[in-house]
Amino acid sequence: MSNQRMYRVTKRRRKKKRKKLVAWFLVPLLLLTITGTAYGAYLYNKAASAIDKSFESIGLSSKREAKVNPEVDNTSILFIGVDDSDSRKYEESTRSDALILATFNQKDKSIKLLSIPRDSYVYVPKKDRYTKITHAHAYGGPKVTVETVENLLDIPVDYYVRMNFYAFIDIVNALDGIEVEVPYELNEKNAEDQHNAIHLEPGLQTLNGEEALALARTRKQDSDLLRGQRQQEIIQAMIKKATTIHAVTKYPDIIEAVGGNMKTNLTFNEMKTFVEYATAKNDLTIDTLQLEGTDGRENNSYVFNLDKDKLTETQNLLRKHLGLTNRKSVGSLSHDDE
Repeated sequence: MSNQRMYRVTKRRRKKKRKKLVAWFLVPLLLLTITGTAYGAYLYNKAASAIDKSFESIGLSSKREAKVNPEVDNTSILFIGVDDSDSRKYEESTRSDALILATFNQKDKSIKLLSIPRDSYVYVPKKDRYTKITHAHAYGGPKVTVETVENLLDIPVDYYVRMNFYAFIDIVNALDGIEVEVPYELNEKNAEDQHNAIHLEPGLQTLNGEEALALARTRKQDSDLLRGQRQQEIIQAMIKKATTIHAVTKYPDIIEAVGGNMKTNLTFNEMKTFVEYATAKNDLTIDTLQLEGTDGRENNSYVFNLDKDKLTETQNLLRKHLGLTNRKSVGSLSHDDE
């Protein structure tokens, strides 16, 4: 296959159960559906404490004149998965391993989810240079990652949620594993970078946390775009398991996993608003999107070169969803195209 493969934007419009929004790293807040019980009140207070400890502001978006109110405004959240672990000890210098941008339209009660390939070759304002978007987090954590995504997509990013490997592993383990389809045999590192520590055969099966992480991270036999699709499928498997009645007793463990391995500028009350958004009377409409581009090399390293015209289409789609005026010019990856 040519190194200049073109990937088409895939849009899969689906009706979701109202509560399914919660799984995008908000799984612990499923407890809000049972707060009428003593156990629910205990979970509610436990979640509030965990989220409060995870709060870390990055200031107001440069593309907003005032702070948004998710109860009435169209908003956006950037979900950042980072490849940190005890063996790496990168802390704030870690790279992002997964980026998913979610925009929320209050009037339509709809969501658009955009997976951003980690090797996308983009302009990073903080460093005034082009590089892979995965490096943005190493240059300044969530703040620089958010600024880079804002520059790339020409939209405000109001909130972020950053989680590391351990949160993912602990949530899956707390749920006693998740059932997913493994597309091919794979041998992967575990969270501590031990080579070939995880071996999976193809087929539908129940994976533990380390195995699910290996499947989410691998990209040896396909592409960054297919990797993004796998990550969405894995998260949906987490949703399915987390919304079963048997999972309720697991919520304390899930809250502990999230609270100890997450940073966010969402307050607990703002998170509650998004849960209430998800449990509105009408079913949510969720569109999943991917960027289009071609394989390339810069400084002897693989990069994913985003198609400018298709980028503009995606920018306009997201801007319209947020109630913003569309761009008229051809998309650019530069800070000069304003």
